[in-house]
Amino acid sequence: MAASSKNVEEIRKSDSFCLYLILTDLCVWKVHTTDFPGNYPNFDDSWDMAKFKKNFQIDLMHLDESQMEFEHDGSGCSHHQCLQKILLAEVPTMAIEKDEVLAHRLGLIPIKADPRLFEYRNSATENEGSEIDTIQLQLKISCSRNPASSKDSSDPRELYLNHMVYSKDIHWVPIGNQADVFANCSIGPVHGDILIAQLRPGQELDIIMHCIKGIGKDHAKFSPVATASYRLLPEITLLEPVEGEKAERLQRCFFRGVIDLEDSNGKKVAKVANSRLDTCSREVLRHDDLKNVVKLGRHRDHFIFTVETTGILPPDVLVTEAIKVLMTKCQRFLNELESSDMK
Repeated sequence: MAASSKNVEEIRKSDSFCLYLILTDLCVWKVHTTDFPGNYPNFDDSWDMAKFKKNFQIDLMHLDESQMEFEHDGSGCSHHQCLQKILLAEVPTMAIEKDEVLAHRLGLIPIKADPRLFEYRNSATENEGSEIDTIQLQLKISCSRNPASSKDSSDPRELYLNHMVYSKDIHWVPIGNQADVFANCSIGPVHGDILIAQLRPGQELDIIMHCIKGIGKDHAKFSPVATASYRLLPEITLLEPVEGEKAERLQRCFFRGVIDLEDSNGKKVAKVANSRLDTCSREVLRHDDLKNVVKLGRHRDHFIFTVETTGILPPDVLVTEAIKVLMTKCQRFLNELESSDMK
């Protein structure tokens, strides 16, 4: 029997098709959906561009120089997973090459340089570099005794000079015309307080380093993000009034700011203040007298996406670049389909 559009909509509005995932103490309920082609006989449930545009929505919640958080509603988990993986592994950056002993430690230092202004190094000229594909850095420092130190001191910070080598000691050495091209850029380590090594009198470091363009899929040092994660928007519902001591215990079961206490006729009454802050720990379900007064859920298609950059590029630029990579992948796939059809 064919399913009419009206019947399908009624099913999806009923309790059997919930827009929320339900969290219990042992499992998560209602994780499955029916909004995919072929689930209802003779009902067209294929992907529709007009419907997608109508439901698609992005709200920027927070943005600063190191972190970005936005909410995304109207698309499935696969879109967010693609964006996450591209941010982690396919948005290029510049990093120090070579991966042995000290060189490996140096390679993990984020270098502030816009990778969009450089080319990938040609494998045929692996041992050479030019101004279009290489950044040259130098670390030259030596340790010596501090003549002004006290004879009775045992603190290395007083006894020695330059015994702690930090990333701030790395300096950019322009190649070719880079000094003119990047005159307004401050190329070098993102953070100056990264400890590289500890020296003693008579020891020194004299290193020339080359930074090349690469992606996190080849090596983690090229990954431009410290973290890129997403989660479903939490939904918390109180099923009955919670007062007094129970209200205080209920508040302590959640992250700060999720549950507030209001004064009502001399009694403290619990209310949901901001369920978005909930970490979904389900701590409340451990209390027998509280687990039946609250309903924990998550919006099925409402995601909170967080991007924290290493400082190489701003987080909003990273997201834009990741979307460009995704668009390129989609276009390549369409081109392959067209070429297959022609054959």
